[in-house]
Amino acid sequence: MHLRGLSKGRRVWAASVAAGAVTAGLLSGPAHAGPYPGPPLTTMSIKSPPGGANARVLIFHGSAAAGEESPVVNAGIEAIEDIGLSGPANRRFKVQATDDASVFTDETKLGRFNAIVFLTGGGDVLDAEQEAGLEAYMEAGGGFVGIHDAARAEPYSDWFTGLVGARPAASSPAAAQRATVEVGDRRHPATKDLPVQWKRPDKWLNWVKNPSGDVHTVARVRESTYQPGAGANGWDHPVSWCRDYDGGRSFYTGMGGTVSSYDETDFRAHLRGALMWTTRLEQADCKATINANYAAERLTKPNQPGQNDQIGEPHGLVTAPDGRVFYIGRGGADSSQPVVTDWNNPDIGKGKGEIHVYDPKTKQVTLAGALTVFGNKGGGDELVKVEEGLLGIELDPGFEQNGWVYLHYTPHSQINRHTRMAERRVSRFTLDQATDKLDLGSEKVLLKWPVQIHSCCHSGGGMAWDSKGNLYIATGDNNSSGFSGGYSGNNPQPNYKGVSFADARRTAGNTNNLNGKILRIHPEPDGTYTLPEGNLFTGKETDEGGGKTRGEIYVMGVRNPARIFIDKSTDVLYAGWVGPDASAPSTTWGPAKYDTFAAITKASNRGWPYCMGNKQPYRDRNLPDPSQPLGWYDCDHPKNESPNNDGLVNLPPVTGNNIWYSPQGGAPDYPRDANGVPSYKPEEATYRLPWLKGGGQAAMNGPVYRYDTGSTSATKWPAYWDGKWFVGDFYDADQPRNAVLLDPKTQGDGGLPVHSESLKKIVPIGNDGIKNLMDWKFGPDGALYVLDYGRGFFTSDSKSALWRVTYKGGGPTPAAGQLARGTE
Repeated sequence: MHLRGLSKGRRVWAASVAAGAVTAGLLSGPAHAGPYPGPPLTTMSIKSPPGGANARVLIFHGSAAAGEESPVVNAGIEAIEDIGLSGPANRRFKVQATDDASVFTDETKLGRFNAIVFLTGGGDVLDAEQEAGLEAYMEAGGGFVGIHDAARAEPYSDWFTGLVGARPAASSPAAAQRATVEVGDRRHPATKDLPVQWKRPDKWLNWVKNPSGDVHTVARVRESTYQPGAGANGWDHPVSWCRDYDGGRSFYTGMGGTVSSYDETDFRAHLRGALMWTTRLEQADCKATINANYAAERLTKPNQPGQNDQIGEPHGLVTAPDGRVFYIGRGGADSSQPVVTDWNNPDIGKGKGEIHVYDPKTKQVTLAGALTVFGNKGGGDELVKVEEGLLGIELDPGFEQNGWVYLHYTPHSQINRHTRMAERRVSRFTLDQATDKLDLGSEKVLLKWPVQIHSCCHSGGGMAWDSKGNLYIATGDNNSSGFSGGYSGNNPQPNYKGVSFADARRTAGNTNNLNGKILRIHPEPDGTYTLPEGNLFTGKETDEGGGKTRGEIYVMGVRNPARIFIDKSTDVLYAGWVGPDASAPSTTWGPAKYDTFAAITKASNRGWPYCMGNKQPYRDRNLPDPSQPLGWYDCDHPKNESPNNDGLVNLPPVTGNNIWYSPQGGAPDYPRDANGVPSYKPEEATYRLPWLKGGGQAAMNGPVYRYDTGSTSATKWPAYWDGKWFVGDFYDADQPRNAVLLDPKTQGDGGLPVHSESLKKIVPIGNDGIKNLMDWKFGPDGALYVLDYGRGFFTSDSKSALWRVTYKGGGPTPAAGQLARGTE
């Protein structure tokens, strides 16, 4: 039984009960209020690992503060006692509690505990010898759980700071407040059974220094849901974390600052999981988000002068089942090479779209082949730039057997210099697997369509397969960035020889045009394709105006989707696209530039050029004076009334997107009038995704990681990242490079991410890191492969490179042979 009511109401040494019996043999002598009668300690020699056959937990609640003990202590002890007595027999543990710090100088007794819980009011609670005893205990493989004010204990000890992970700021709010906790670790026993968005009241601590990256953060508190005060930490506000520390295991939670916390079922589940790991009753990975556990290695060397022997102008990559990495160069030549800008010259815009192969076994690069493309610098607006060229690559699902490679490109041979039109195509080629050489004569053209090349930009390019053998192809809106003030891109003028290059309603908003879309086809063995069920159109629709559709369209209303990804375990399509150029919202024309990411679960219209973000409309404009606004677009019932439209007038309703960000911040939203039109007044904006910042921005969608339990790779990323979606930006300053979690129930309808964490210390930024992220995918070895574009546009330079980011942290702890047995 436990003794109560002694010495200022403090608890003293007491054995927990198991079926009503006092546990014997753990501590000699009766429980009492005086000093713990252990022998004085000179040299600790705790045997490794602490704890005997049955699991035991010591709760230390000593405090440097005078006066009555906090009722939080009693509530915490009772909760941990109940946790120890409940659950499966092999997961139970015995509990003892004391406020006497001399226990830390008795190596015999201390070594019997699997874990120590600090449930203390803080202050200098241990003398030097006692802290040395705790340190020796951890070095021997002990477990530590710190709860709330434990982070205030031993304020002058650097070692203890490392043990708890962070120190509370003096400006931490004093009152309990209800807030939302984002539970990002879906595997750790302390968090796997908790809601991803966990709403609860507590006293929320601010941190002097954010520990994320030095510890493994399992949960964060969302500051927008409460008042964090002057010492706010920002969007990345850790609240619970763990780490393997000094030979042992340390778990800290900033929650548990109120008596009522210990009555919560979910909070008790949180403590139970922390204790399961620290007592060695269960394994857990507390290394997965520690920056030092990752290594980024540049795989390719700089090109030799005047050659692209290592890499072209980076534009996309794909990994083969055997680990080879295929990556493409769009078409820009080495900067030392001349550029043809005269439309009268038959070589106008001619470039080489190169396919390189990196073999991890030999660590060598092979130039597999080069296509002659319209894609070099030259052409485009004022003959200075072009974004066409070799745009995308994918390997056939049966690549190991057939060697088929699919390329998305603009052949130079098909350009019309008079009309300034070209042909975009997706073709299949065959690779000689023995030599890594592409047979250019094996081309089978699956799909082709016209694009204007008078005015730059927006070619898209990404491709991906789903689990059913359908090929998805991302195409840009083939529209100029100018002539609409950086807003909708809906100016019906000007045109060149009758083809508009300033009206995205001709392309992305047109049901009869393959540009500004994500297409879905099913390639057949003979080099043709069929249309799968469930695309946005059948190709047979008409309306009163006689408009038509294309049955290849799966998604319409995207501006420039350079990268797409299919999670084959769910067949959810993930895409990102670059927004227009307006630096600020306009009460006349609509939202600022929004770069966008979306998880797409079915055929849909994503809005461009009518609506962006979470269905925020633009203003219409039309002839005879495009500078004059007409009405706001209706996102639920959009109409294409452009003179450049040859498709349906009545379009599918717009689906809101999951992530959007402007130069002002992440997911700006505004009050709306009775018609649902936002105010677009900057002072009225709210930013729903504070982890996102903008500026110069260009969205680069990334993969969803899937952990392969059968892989023996020593460099694969850990299971913690399984199911997380990687979103990034070409730039690396305030732009995203994050892993996010979505709610499967809302993701298809534009539900916002429920959790995000930065990858910038893992996928390194900076001029000598991966500064200009162009593509990123995981290989079969579980490592992340990344293309850095380089530091110049429309060319390759010494920074253009293929990188690999590997994990070196090891597996879960404790080792299987060190797992303890629970109390029967």
